[in-house]
Amino acid sequence: MNNPLLNPTELPLFSQIKAEHIEPAIEQLLTDAQALVETLLAENEVYTWENLIAPLEEAEDRINKAWSPVSHMNSVVNNDDLRDAYNACLPKLSAYSTAMGQHKGLFKAYEQIAASDVYTALAPAQQKIIQNSLRGFRLSGIDLDDEKQARYKEISLELSQLSSKYEENLLDATNDWQKLFTKKADLAGLPDSALQQAKQIAEQEGKKGWMLTLQFPSYLPVMTYADDRQLRADVYKAFSTRASDQGTNPEWDNTKIMEQTIALRHEKAMLLGFQNYAELSLATKMADSPKQVMDFLEELAAKSLPQAQKDLAELTAFAKEHYGVAKLYAWDVGYFSEKMRQHAYDLSQEEVKQFFPAPKVLQGLFDVVEKLYGLNITEITAFDSWHKDIRFFQILDKNGNLRGKFYIDLYARAKKRGGAWMDDCVGRKKTDGTVQTPVAYLTCNFTPPTGTDPALLTHDEVLTLFHEFGHGLQHMMTQVDYLGVSGINGVEWDAVELPSQFMENWCWEKEALALISGHYQTGEPLPDSLFEKMLAAKNFQAGMLMVRQLEFSLFDFRMHQDYDPEQGARIYEVLHEIREQVSVMIPPAFNRFAHSFSHIFAGGYAAGYYSYKWAEVLSSDAYSLFEENGIFDQETGLAFLTHILETGGSADAMDLFIKFRGRAPNIDALLRHNGIAA
Repeated sequence: MNNPLLNPTELPLFSQIKAEHIEPAIEQLLTDAQALVETLLAENEVYTWENLIAPLEEAEDRINKAWSPVSHMNSVVNNDDLRDAYNACLPKLSAYSTAMGQHKGLFKAYEQIAASDVYTALAPAQQKIIQNSLRGFRLSGIDLDDEKQARYKEISLELSQLSSKYEENLLDATNDWQKLFTKKADLAGLPDSALQQAKQIAEQEGKKGWMLTLQFPSYLPVMTYADDRQLRADVYKAFSTRASDQGTNPEWDNTKIMEQTIALRHEKAMLLGFQNYAELSLATKMADSPKQVMDFLEELAAKSLPQAQKDLAELTAFAKEHYGVAKLYAWDVGYFSEKMRQHAYDLSQEEVKQFFPAPKVLQGLFDVVEKLYGLNITEITAFDSWHKDIRFFQILDKNGNLRGKFYIDLYARAKKRGGAWMDDCVGRKKTDGTVQTPVAYLTCNFTPPTGTDPALLTHDEVLTLFHEFGHGLQHMMTQVDYLGVSGINGVEWDAVELPSQFMENWCWEKEALALISGHYQTGEPLPDSLFEKMLAAKNFQAGMLMVRQLEFSLFDFRMHQDYDPEQGARIYEVLHEIREQVSVMIPPAFNRFAHSFSHIFAGGYAAGYYSYKWAEVLSSDAYSLFEENGIFDQETGLAFLTHILETGGSADAMDLFIKFRGRAPNIDALLRHNGIAA
């Protein structure tokens, strides 16, 4: 079989990849890699980078380059055949990863290199890879007896399957719900853009009228603008009970999956000698201890809660005075917040959107990056793709060197998982003087264009685009020649959000907004009067937003830290305790938020969701240097490029931050940027 996953090409041949190619390719690559390990160990007695680690990195790269497009397509053009093939490979990949992590011969060979004289002559990035690998062996159970190693293997396999099933249930439950309206009056309050979108969805389904779905670009306008309170309540309930015991289909209920996931993570941590999964999670992060994380989150909560309580009191008073609504429910908050924002700041999100057509924002983002780092981004039109909406670009530095390429997939559609993310398509490495160009996937779920108009982005969506591009820059700008720590590889997880949150700051700067905004019909720049209103409203309800993120972070961390096998995960009990501590708006009893909390049940954020706030301290503090020196100060930009973006995982994140900032980070800039008193 001519298998596109086994024929090395510079970029994946998406249009040629079929479900039947996937399993045979992955099986062969894993078999080849395992055979290579045995050959290398048998052929040598004294191990070096060249005779062991370099060839193993090559084999890993071949596996990554085959699995990356498969995993990506499973997320963005999901179908039954692809899903089955993807799931059939998960146990094989898990078994391979565990076998490598528990391979005593390989472990001893790495130990031998680390203890040898040649180790000190290796580049710092190579030394970091060896140290990370030795830690990885220990975290894979290298020190366990045979029985415990076998159990570790079973747990790893089960966790990977549970994570995939959780995501599938959520995708299916989201896609399952839709509601058709034949009277426009039933959707009173929805702006034209949302109505056009609803009409377009109905037409795609071969129906007349307006169709709502639970995709975010459909859900959010209902919660923000729909005048019909019952409609908001119905849509809220459908959205907040997806994939749960309160949802429409018991087949998609994630309850057992979540319970099993938390239990297995705890068992894995105990096997490895940790007290709980939170401790195991921190073994690869910047934070030193669970106590440090909890203290950090609780300090932030203590400083933010009074502001959040004030925010809610003001919103409640506003709804009562202007709309005669005495009690606010969860489905009222977005609606009355938008009314209050319009009232207090004369600012409508719909008005703002007119100035952020997607093509202008994208080009403006490239212009910002050029001013900061001297990078030139141009579009490539001839490339193989997984969907007609995809665009492809390359990045050259100021000397004309090719630094990276990226695919961008901006719009929501059925069979595509929600949210926004950056992922690694190809990683940078240098072999025999030749550099492998890093390639990234940038995926968002924005409202697609309607009719002949371009897609119009909310300012929040502009922030999301800049955020994901920040991740992309760290992946693509790397100057590290060794795959294990190039790009975002090897970056501590609680520092991985630094480059992404950092990029968001330019979305609030007048000089940058001049580049990224322009009315979609006239091209006129964002008026000063509108910008002033946006700035004035920037920290509108910042306290409420802050405690909401802290609720997620504390819930995630406490659930993993306090797990007791006798009591089970107590998921909603823990969540309720956290809400009593830090939340101002307690959701209704039917709310099943955790059933769609993919970050921790199907992403990499388990006992690590605090990373968003942790990295926001780093990013706010890093940005404060630009506030001092000028937001487009090239010297500061190049320092950030050199110390943070180009260096990636080849050194400790804290050391790199101090090199850039000249000191350790502090929390003040974060609070100031959020309008909360330090």
